[in-house]
Amino acid sequence: MDLKQQGGRQRVIAEALDASEETISRWLARARHGGREALRSHPAPGHPSKLSGVQKRLIPEFLWHGQEAYGFRGQVWTRARIALVIEEEFGVRYHKAHVGRLLSELGWTPQVPIRRAIQRDEEAIRRWRDESWPALRRRARRERRVPVLVDEAGFYLLPGLVRTYAPEGLTPVLREKVTRDHLSVMGGLTPTGKVYTLVRQESLNGLHSVEFLIHLLRVAGERLLVIGDGSPIHRRAAVKDFVSGTGGRVWLEALPGYAPDLNPWDEGGWHHLKNVEMRNLVCRDLEELHEQFHLAVGRLRQKSHLVRAFFAQAGLEIGGT
Repeated sequence: MDLKQQGGRQRVIAEALDASEETISRWLARARHGGREALRSHPAPGHPSKLSGVQKRLIPEFLWHGQEAYGFRGQVWTRARIALVIEEEFGVRYHKAHVGRLLSELGWTPQVPIRRAIQRDEEAIRRWRDESWPALRRRARRERRVPVLVDEAGFYLLPGLVRTYAPEGLTPVLREKVTRDHLSVMGGLTPTGKVYTLVRQESLNGLHSVEFLIHLLRVAGERLLVIGDGSPIHRRAAVKDFVSGTGGRVWLEALPGYAPDLNPWDEGGWHHLKNVEMRNLVCRDLEELHEQFHLAVGRLRQKSHLVRAFFAQAGLEIGGT
């Protein structure tokens, strides 16, 4: 308004303010009717969030269970996949563009995966290891239950790091089929050194969890204490219905969130199978990979002392079990 009152033309004002003449006209008209106050910005409050603060804080924990837990193949989280997870868990639909803003709000950005989450509650993990685990073992002994630590992993057809001898200065070429085909494995370890597995050439779901529990009841013991993470495949309605129908023969317990290191599978069983028993392994197809996995598990079953060492590595005492 000061420039106009000083006799400035709209074109001059537009150039001075780096705005179009049409915009200047709208501003002047607004000022004539409402004065200087009408020129102040009044941002709209926007739509209220579809998710509560508590629900938003649960999203990272859901994602920490991995892509396969929600039926996806390949170890990648995309905005579209996360939108489907949010819809499944909360019944709320988000466009993938808004999912990106939501993840940014939660402190999640595209990056190389890490093995430990900043959301870990170290004190809760310590209490579970030092107090809850011994109490669970004592109760299992009283009720004559077999403790079984369960977890899931993928074994991919693409080989990991492969080493082979070759003439010095002549790097060998490994020709491989570019694919994400893999085996989905659900495994169980007991403190006495037993190993149980269920292998499928598809992503695991709640029905597979039920199938594995039935298998464990048949081969591990008639009364079980099954401990695993909070993966959605263990929280399906089919799993809850099956457990409630066992008459107490199956008792499920969950590990603390973001604590894969409490499970002897994480740095123990899976690491040993992939990097020791099956190291430098190149398979032509899933059938051969399945066969080699079966042989590797068979070798591990002959080394019960190693399985007990996996528990010790996770900080889980097994004396007197």
